[in-house]
Amino acid sequence: MHQLTANEIRKKFVEKEVSAEEITRYFLEHIDKIDHKVGAFLTLFPEQALKRAKELDTKRDAGQHLGRLAAVPVAIKDNIHIEGEITSCGSKFLTNYRAPFNATATERLLAEDAILIGKTNLDEFAMGSSTENSALLETRNPWNLDCVPGGSSGGSAAAVAARLVPIALGSDTGGSIRQPGSFCGVVGYKPTYGAVSRYGLVAFGSSLDQIGPLTNSVDDAITTMEIISGPCQKDSTSLPKKLEGLSDPLPSPLTIGVPWKFLEQLNSETREIFEKSLEIFKERGAKIIDVNLDILSSSLAVYYILATAEASTNLARFDGVRYGRRSEKAETLSELYNFSRTEGFGPEVKRRIMLGTFVLSSGYQDSYYRKAQKVRTKIIEAYKEAFKACDIIATPVAPTGAFELGEIRDPVQMYLADIYTIGCNLSGVPAVSVPAGFTSEKKPMGLQIIGPQLCDGRVLAAAKFFEEQLNLNPKMPEWICHNG
Repeated sequence: MHQLTANEIRKKFVEKEVSAEEITRYFLEHIDKIDHKVGAFLTLFPEQALKRAKELDTKRDAGQHLGRLAAVPVAIKDNIHIEGEITSCGSKFLTNYRAPFNATATERLLAEDAILIGKTNLDEFAMGSSTENSALLETRNPWNLDCVPGGSSGGSAAAVAARLVPIALGSDTGGSIRQPGSFCGVVGYKPTYGAVSRYGLVAFGSSLDQIGPLTNSVDDAITTMEIISGPCQKDSTSLPKKLEGLSDPLPSPLTIGVPWKFLEQLNSETREIFEKSLEIFKERGAKIIDVNLDILSSSLAVYYILATAEASTNLARFDGVRYGRRSEKAETLSELYNFSRTEGFGPEVKRRIMLGTFVLSSGYQDSYYRKAQKVRTKIIEAYKEAFKACDIIATPVAPTGAFELGEIRDPVQMYLADIYTIGCNLSGVPAVSVPAGFTSEKKPMGLQIIGPQLCDGRVLAAAKFFEEQLNLNPKMPEWICHNG
């Protein structure tokens, strides 16, 4: 069962080959066998999942309409709300916080009869590139248990890679779906900004955050996107119309832009996998051209000014008064703020709050924040100009495969893991990570395909074509097969 895609699981359920209860019990048992080694889940909902499965069996037997994810187990990153369940954001600050409502994305999955099976681990408040910043759990990469799964959606990526669920939701602020997707050898999709409602997503960088799926096939990513995208009255940044053409065929002839100058520093192994990926498109008649995205060399600096500025504002609400951790040592209001945040936040969150507060402070706003916004505008313009000459842009997802747990201690070196993904968030364009091969150490590597705003269907069509042509094997870690 764990080797099937979400669409295949639904088909078996609808055709009465297997019950929803059997599917749910199977995946719960599989999680029990595997997850003590991986650490993907912070919370499981066995009772609620089995109750919902029995309701779906009754619904099917009564001949009622079944949703597009009927009986499919789905995991949710633990910064996305499920009503009545803990939303910890991987932080000590929120270990006692229960969501009072469903996120829009969660609501739409439930409306299509998905079975929400648990919440997955993440870097605290989604701030990190390895999931090592979680205050609650260590998550390991299923392809190499000595390595990180990437971040911040590392728990969701690891859950899908270990076949604990066929679909998981993540959030992407600077590459947090695509980079762990690459590290864990799964499909990770970041849609056009505003295509999926952020209502019910705990905010990190409000102008950058976007919810998206991690799956084992592009088809499952398309299905999930068709369900969770669309306008939402509760989110003012939500696009007014639903994305169209997500299942459209790939345009032909196809022109692919590659920012070769920006990719000059690629190591030999990453470059080889990337160039082999381009060859697959070239063999089917695609034209590869050079595009100028040199300004992306500034994207890392721009991102860490704007994202931390937004984070410092968003996290100001965590004060020990309204919800979350409240220090027992505090005797004054000032101490309540100070001690609650000192005890509740981890070092990376504190670092980003301090940096964000600095760039917004009097005397530095013009030097840093406003200048970063101007460069962001130039990055948006550079993408628009590049897309005048090509249909899609291709780059690697990350400079390397997954690194070992504890290998990178320097925060700046960690930030560089997102160098190829950050530009898409700054410009609001859609992008996908699709498995492209393995390093000599048998670590997965992904190909990143980027499209113009609202051209999500084109990006997904290119990813599906690439997936079908490459037909990458093995599709899952060998030890997962043996434990299945």
